[in-house]
Amino acid sequence: QYQLFDLCFYQYNFINQTLFDNRAKVSSVLGLFKSSPSATMGPRKVTIVGSGNWGSAIARIVGATTKNFPDEFDPTVRMWVRDSELELCNFVARPDVFEEIVGGEKLSQIINTRHENVKYLPGKIIPDNVVAVPDLVESCEEANILIFVVPHQFVRKICHQLEGKIGSDVQAISLIKGIAAKPDPREEGLAAPYAEKLGGVKLISDEIKEILNIDNVVACAAGFTDGLGYGDNTKAAVIRLGLMEITKFVEHYYPGSNLETFFESCGIADLITTCYGGRNRKVCEAFAKTGKPLVQIEKEMLHGQSAQGPLTAHEVFFMTQKSGVSEKFPLFTAVHRICQGELKPADMISCLREHPEYM
Repeated sequence: QYQLFDLCFYQYNFINQTLFDNRAKVSSVLGLFKSSPSATMGPRKVTIVGSGNWGSAIARIVGATTKNFPDEFDPTVRMWVRDSELELCNFVARPDVFEEIVGGEKLSQIINTRHENVKYLPGKIIPDNVVAVPDLVESCEEANILIFVVPHQFVRKICHQLEGKIGSDVQAISLIKGIAAKPDPREEGLAAPYAEKLGGVKLISDEIKEILNIDNVVACAAGFTDGLGYGDNTKAAVIRLGLMEITKFVEHYYPGSNLETFFESCGIADLITTCYGGRNRKVCEAFAKTGKPLVQIEKEMLHGQSAQGPLTAHEVFFMTQKSGVSEKFPLFTAVHRICQGELKPADMISCLREHPEYM
């Protein structure tokens, strides 16, 4: 059976308590496919679905790895170069091919001629065997291995667009972190319904789980307090309460999880780092200071990338509200309502003061 491996690099997996650090290199991950049934069919073709900062970093490793194993992998690696504006337009089944323009040049052409993603990973050379392709279907249709490196909010759209367009022996690696809100999030995994739609992808049912990335929601709260001019003690309170709500969330939706995971480097250490230096914190700090719309701030500060915190806050709120437990997560709820314009950033302070933990 061909399988969908959900391999997560430098991110949480509260379900399996499994962490694959990105520093371990994707070369070791691609090695998992050497013993697969399709390994006897000759060199496999690899496509990277996504070309942002993370996708370009992965392309550097995958490009070098495929060169080193010519008997196992075709040396040419395709990389889908998505258009950032296309993502915001809620694209449909088969849109026209849009190109992202940087300095008057198509980003795909820049990558293919200069071997550098000047927008998302400037100053880092991408191997010359990595070929940027702006058409999603074209980039994937001949692939035997797909490596997904896109924001989790776009997985459904991408899978719908690939439906019926890929081969029957395709395998996939997901380097995506995030949480997807669904009608019953406790019973249905993110990959399952969409992997089945792909036709050529099967699942390891015991290993494919949702990956939570709720630390970005806490980072938004930290950013709001920074933007309001509060100090380290206030941020420490945000981190403490945020960690408590994360553990409660996991206990509620995934009872029996090993909570010791929170004290690993992928837990509280990553949470602290995100709350002090991540893009979500920076964007929300600017939002609290300027009052500009979040979308405008993202364009001005992130240059085509997006802050995942506000989207994740919305999805978490959807889950908790549907389950009737949103009142147990006042910090998460406050972040959602501030991002939606229902509350002002200053209301975050009231949330901290009135948090049930302090009552």
